[in-house]
Amino acid sequence: MSDLNETANHLFSRREAMRPTVRTWAKHIFLLLITFFTITLAGTLQPFGIIPIFNTSDVAEPQTWGEIGGFLLNLPIDYFNLIVHAIKELFTNYEVFKYGISFSISLIFILLSHELGHYIACRIYRVDATLPYFLPTPPLIGPAGTFGAFIKIVSPMPSRKAVFDIGVAGPIAGFIALIPVTLIAFSTYEYDTATSEIVSGTIVFSHSLFYKFLAWVFGVNLQNAMKPNPFYFAAWVGLLVTALNLMPSGQLDGGHAIYAVFDSKIHKWTGRIVFLVMVILAISGWFFFNSPSGVLFAIILFFMMRVGHPAPIDDSPIDFKRKLIAVLTLLIFALSFMPFPIQIR
Repeated sequence: MSDLNETANHLFSRREAMRPTVRTWAKHIFLLLITFFTITLAGTLQPFGIIPIFNTSDVAEPQTWGEIGGFLLNLPIDYFNLIVHAIKELFTNYEVFKYGISFSISLIFILLSHELGHYIACRIYRVDATLPYFLPTPPLIGPAGTFGAFIKIVSPMPSRKAVFDIGVAGPIAGFIALIPVTLIAFSTYEYDTATSEIVSGTIVFSHSLFYKFLAWVFGVNLQNAMKPNPFYFAAWVGLLVTALNLMPSGQLDGGHAIYAVFDSKIHKWTGRIVFLVMVILAISGWFFFNSPSGVLFAIILFFMMRVGHPAPIDDSPIDFKRKLIAVLTLLIFALSFMPFPIQIR
């Protein structure tokens, strides 16, 4: 077995990782630009932005089945008109433009740093991987105008060490990238003195331990209403993405780390346990905190726990140094995780 491992390591040390062509670069840059636009547009709209989704003074809450049916029938037209209005404001109102661009540049910076962490680690280990795919979505339909980004690994992992390094490089790079964005957010944090109470139906954002720590450092009272802040919301989305990716399930980044530190059996059971925990959080969040976000996470983890983890060529245990880094990664997860990310008051 040791001879096989030495042969595999020798082959991987000599091979070159695939290099993207000009056409490949063009395709990925095009997806990045489209995602940049959809994130910018989403950043101008509530709940992240300053453009209201609808005028509460003109739109009454539907009460009867007929009113609900009429509301649903008019929804596509209302959505189209809202997007047209947001695009017009984006290109004619400087304050809206500045806000949307601040949001999108900050969020793209965090997401791109995350994926480049994976990609660069793949290049170091000469593992074939695609450039980052950015996933644009229509504003309000996808979270913040995107479903995030990913790279696709298309060659076997040479070792458990490579599995670990490639897996944790993304969330660590993404977390480091969101630190300056978060510092800008709290240094520009302003209270909304015009808002004295929360209106029914308002989306309220929960706070991670990282946000609570920085609020303490900057002397910010998170219970008071805040003026719209693009850096605050961009970093908030970045923390949510980081926490989701670090869940120890399937081929999420946390799943790679668990597999590398322990083994396939532990990896399988942690996926089931974290799914069960998320189901409990989703149900309790729905009934006790009016928070529907946990349902989406539970669905994602349901599919993730059913995805097996491919075995690396060299299955030797990782070293103590990487186990310490695993503890650091666990700390990042604890700082980023929010049991009930959004609540509807």
